[in-house]
Amino acid sequence: MSQLTYLQAIVIGLLQGVSEMFPVSSLGHCIILPALIGGQWARTLNMTVAKSPYLSFVVAVHVATALAMLVFYRKDWIRIIAGLFSSIWNRRITTYAERLGWLLVAATIPVGLVGLIFQNVIRTTLGRPKVAAVFLTLNGLLLYGVEKLRSRSTTGAHATANVMTTSHQTDNQLASPGVHSTMTTANAVHRNIEDDEAADDRLSHRGWGESIAIGSAQILALLPGFSRSGATIAAGLLRGLDHEDAARFAFLLATPVILAAGLLELPQLAGPEGHGILGQVLVGSLVAGVGAYLSLRFLIRFFHTHTLTPFAIYCTVAGLLSLAWLTFA
Repeated sequence: MSQLTYLQAIVIGLLQGVSEMFPVSSLGHCIILPALIGGQWARTLNMTVAKSPYLSFVVAVHVATALAMLVFYRKDWIRIIAGLFSSIWNRRITTYAERLGWLLVAATIPVGLVGLIFQNVIRTTLGRPKVAAVFLTLNGLLLYGVEKLRSRSTTGAHATANVMTTSHQTDNQLASPGVHSTMTTANAVHRNIEDDEAADDRLSHRGWGESIAIGSAQILALLPGFSRSGATIAAGLLRGLDHEDAARFAFLLATPVILAAGLLELPQLAGPEGHGILGQVLVGSLVAGVGAYLSLRFLIRFFHTHTLTPFAIYCTVAGLLSLAWLTFA
């Protein structure tokens, strides 16, 4: 097999880092793109080959992505880890950080067990471009379906709330339009500057069962084409979280899973799989880490006012077009 080039390392590193954060499946894109380019890319960047160096490379850049997530949420993880230790020392859970820490632990167990047993088998048997294109399409349909279900379940409540709010706002505007304008602006500013601790406090009030259910959605991401963040955000939405909190919970859940899976596989780079590609791994990891960090900054703002629908449309269209190209071209 030809050696992984630095250009390929940069392209795939950036692709993985960005698409791991976006709900569009990083693994699916890392399988489909080389096949669409064809030629040397398709031959070199093939995960289904026994002891594939490309698989080892992708695992390594996953670790860089997880480290970027740790850096981005470093204050949260300091509180969470400290909370885990303090709860063990005191033998009780009393603070929101302690409870959130144990919720994350419990929610990570299902995907950890399934991934430990089946991850490599799934990647090598299902890591084919056509299969990934089908799963990418299904990922898009899943995201769209969840948004439609959520929209239908909240339409009635929102309509009633909007009528009451409109009536209240009209009365306030008639009484004191200047005061109303000031209060509205103040509320918006308060929402924008709400700190991370308040968000973690909200998440810590989730039940054990629903947290485990949301975390279990990550199992879907073992199938190339299904997105880890997409599945967990969708599960969070179905459990009543808003898009912002669902995304936050998804990223917190993903960090230990990606990091642990990557660290377990990294020793392979010391063997034949890593021969001659350590420089490419370092470059690709750096690009992936930067891409992931910048993507997180964007998505945290995006989900404050937007939904999963644009990603649903993209995955469906991209999956169908890729499948058609790979089948008929």
